[in-house]
Amino acid sequence: MRSYRWTLLASSVGTPVVYLFALGVGLATLVDQKSAEAFGGVSYLAFIAPALLASAAIMTAATEFTYPVMDGFKWRRVYYGPHASPLGTEQIVNGHVLAITLRLLASTVIYFLIIAAFGASPSPAGVLVVPVAVLTGLAFGLPLLAYAAGVEDDRGQFPLVMRFVVTPLFLFSGTFFPLETLPLFLRWIGWISPLWHGTELGRALTYGYELPGWLALVHGIVLVVLAVVGLYLARSVFARRLGR
Repeated sequence: MRSYRWTLLASSVGTPVVYLFALGVGLATLVDQKSAEAFGGVSYLAFIAPALLASAAIMTAATEFTYPVMDGFKWRRVYYGPHASPLGTEQIVNGHVLAITLRLLASTVIYFLIIAAFGASPSPAGVLVVPVAVLTGLAFGLPLLAYAAGVEDDRGQFPLVMRFVVTPLFLFSGTFFPLETLPLFLRWIGWISPLWHGTELGRALTYGYELPGWLALVHGIVLVVLAVVGLYLARSVFARRLGR
């Protein structure tokens, strides 16, 4: 990652600023004038900020758990060198996941600091949105890692994932408006989306969004289960392809 650290820094800082200015400052001016009470009595900026934070983590995970995995197995075969050493497949998977987790953590911390500078996290508990966003990224990224590890030939699968999985989740997970405003035939996308679960927890932490304790527990359990199952499946696929 050191070889493209400036790209990482630019994306971690530049993208949040652009999104927050465009949506949280520009669009919010119109939204707050027309629908002051539509978002629980908080500004539109405060409403979308935790959603954008979780979305950024998912976008990063989608990038790091697709093509780099194909690179490790097929193009540069970088997994086979460590596998020829005493390292086992589980350690290789764990190392990849740990590296991306640190990448998510660094990006999320920078993003949160920008959000806080905009005044979009008025609650003192808002800093806890950082681990929630990282967990959200892993809840989406680890099942994707398992899928990517099983792809042997690149036939455009990853662009399809971005267009028909990541983009719908981004649009229909209560990111820009409350999920209950969607028609029922689209609302289920949010229910199964780790982005919605992470966003709901993030809003409760950053500005005190009213969230029953049992529902907060459900959101947390869903994220943890997705991450744990994804890691288990990824280890299994790596073991099958590399051999134990």
